[in-house]
Amino acid sequence: MMLNAYRVELDSMGEVNVPITAKWGAQTERSRQNFQIGDQHMPHELIQALAMLKFAAAKANQASGKLAADKAKAIQTAAQAIIAGQHADQFPLVIWQTGSGTQTNMNVNEVIAHLTPLTAEVHPNDHVNMSQSSNDVFPSAIHIAGVLAIENKLLPSLASIIARLQLLEAANHDQLKLGRTHLQDATPMRFSQEISGWRSALEHTAQQLELSLSELRQLPIGGTAVGTGLNASGAYTETVLATLSELTGTPFVADANKFHGLANKDALVFVHGALKALAGNAMKMANDIRWLASGPRAGLGEITIPANEPGSSIMPGKVNPTQCEALTMVAVQVMGNDATIGFAASQGNFELNTFMPVLAYNFVQSINLLADALTSFEQHCLIGLQPNSARMQEFVAQSLMLVTALNQHIGYEKGAQIAKAAYHEGITLKDAALRSGFVTEQQYDTWVNPADMVDN
Repeated sequence: MMLNAYRVELDSMGEVNVPITAKWGAQTERSRQNFQIGDQHMPHELIQALAMLKFAAAKANQASGKLAADKAKAIQTAAQAIIAGQHADQFPLVIWQTGSGTQTNMNVNEVIAHLTPLTAEVHPNDHVNMSQSSNDVFPSAIHIAGVLAIENKLLPSLASIIARLQLLEAANHDQLKLGRTHLQDATPMRFSQEISGWRSALEHTAQQLELSLSELRQLPIGGTAVGTGLNASGAYTETVLATLSELTGTPFVADANKFHGLANKDALVFVHGALKALAGNAMKMANDIRWLASGPRAGLGEITIPANEPGSSIMPGKVNPTQCEALTMVAVQVMGNDATIGFAASQGNFELNTFMPVLAYNFVQSINLLADALTSFEQHCLIGLQPNSARMQEFVAQSLMLVTALNQHIGYEKGAQIAKAAYHEGITLKDAALRSGFVTEQQYDTWVNPADMVDN
């Protein structure tokens, strides 16, 4: 794009020089010049959601008789192009701008107006923004972007990794291994049972996300400037919501109290809580896997995972659990985003929250990062995960916690004596048990069988 040649545009504050090839107008250019802060731009998902709202608003305004059919059609056609991902270079604004997102709302309004064949007749404010305020449009767009990203990207990613874990469970049903609690040896278990814990954790967070979406589906659209609905016709909101639901293929409803919808961001806090829970479960799974794969000679070494890249610039042959590291880094980023969202949501003053751009950025980033990282983890780690059967069997055989099987026969205190004697004297559990005189060899062999200890 040529930015050194300009045209003159007018807004309520006067003349502005705008790059001649730009589709945006004066208000976008003012923001582009006044907020050269960082390089974090508005998520494209948010821009598309804003375009969806412009499409729906044009239809509603035409239906109410406020907007001529030719203008409504022109706005909808331009909005559809943005929804399809075209003209992405026409949205240059960073998130560090006005806290209402007004300048990005106007960026979309101006681009749509310039894309229409009726540019001279379609005004960004009077027509594209008709019956709207940034104050109801921008929070509605965050909700729309969030619902669509979770439904279309994150939940499918979760479903795929859950299915992969189910395959691993089935393949490892007969593999016994040592359980661990407090990073100490515990009683035996099936490897499939350990995997089932990871799988169930992800299933729980998928359910939590689906349940939480009911909050995001409530939009404050129609509240306009302060929640009163000034300049929005009576049927406008219903038509916008029906159109959005049809356009996206997923339902959206009205926030029953627009004053709440404009000023409070508790829905984002609530849904991001589920994203944070997912981050925590992903962190736990990735940490378990890198511990189990630690080694190859001085670690646990109970599993092997794919060797994807060289792990060191100085140690030849070293391979690291890089997919685990990437997923855990994403997890802590999401946890940091959760803190930002919590703080930002608490800062509503009177009839508006003015932290919406940073809310949008962090919210959408968390969804995208989790979806991408879980997909990568499945494709480049889980798909090649293999048990080291010999190592698992060795640990089970050496475990002192097999003594737990004796509890119901000789009691906890006598079992503890046997385990401590085996540890301090450096002998096997069986030898310590026989020396204690509490059990016979036949009783020990009957009662202490790891395979009998893994299922109720």
